[in-house]
Amino acid sequence: MSRRRQEGAFLDKGQKALYTLKIVMEELKKQIKELIISSLELEDTTPEDIKDNEPLFGSGLGLDSIDALELGVALKKKFNVKLSAESEDSKKHFASVNALAEFINSEIGK
Repeated sequence: MSRRRQEGAFLDKGQKALYTLKIVMEELKKQIKELIISSLELEDTTPEDIKDNEPLFGSGLGLDSIDALELGVALKKKFNVKLSAESEDSKKHFASVNALAEFINSEIGK
């Protein structure tokens, strides 16, 4: 039996739903990290180098406003989400990989 199956074998329905959501969010974060790397051509960076809570701009990953535009376009294409460069909410969504994952997850459900 696979480890994932073993971990979920004794969970009730609510716990299974949370467990499934956790797996989905982890996969979404991985896809976001891979998209950051590929769309911004960060050749010496791996998904493991990007921390989920690390700021994407400034002192964290060190992205700039041009990177934000390029990443925004890539996110729109891959996940079909609407982002506005002028929106204060967009700045919050771009704070970290976790913030982007939460935003994308909320938009996919609409």
